[in-house]
Amino acid sequence: MNNKIKIPDIIPVFPLSNFIIFPETTVPLNIFEPRYLQMIDDSMKSHRMIGMIQPKKTGTENKPDLYDIGCLGKITSFNETGDGRYLIVLSGIVRFKILEELENEKLYRTCRIDFETFQNDLSSKDEEIKFSDLELIFKNLKSLFKKQGYAINWKDLEKQSLDQTINTLSMASPFSLEEKQILLESPNLNYRRQKLEEILKTYIADNFSNTTIQ
Repeated sequence: MNNKIKIPDIIPVFPLSNFIIFPETTVPLNIFEPRYLQMIDDSMKSHRMIGMIQPKKTGTENKPDLYDIGCLGKITSFNETGDGRYLIVLSGIVRFKILEELENEKLYRTCRIDFETFQNDLSSKDEEIKFSDLELIFKNLKSLFKKQGYAINWKDLEKQSLDQTINTLSMASPFSLEEKQILLESPNLNYRRQKLEEILKTYIADNFSNTTIQ
């Protein structure tokens, strides 16, 4: 990751429940709501960056409270469909903390942010994690995904670097909003791996208490 990327102080935010991204991961998004079409239009005219953040279960339906921590992403692919939707690919850059939400005349929400706490996200230094550290996670996740009917391309996943694998599994796993937020806010990759294991253990234990996992 190029640490010379200029991070804006004020960003548009896209609240999306049970959805997180991490630096150096990419996700496709299908944009169709007018407020977010406007957000993408404005972003494409400037820095092409938007902040993905989870809404809390408090606040109002139209303006839920937001978690403090999200992840900034850059639009790296943009296509418009015949029916007016935008198909974009968002590439994660750095996590951020919301300092304050700003009033504006837009349909979407904007926040002043700080990313100093997450400077390590901009570094390409790899953490000491071995594939053997992920064996239990893979085993439990395969059981959980099979049980809940989730499909994932494990062959492609195993070709990724270990840090990408941990982050991809954290994003794709069928966890609660709160559990995904814990993974997002993990200070480093090793801590995230440990939390991923802990969360999985509770799911596996719950499944065993109800029925046998095949």
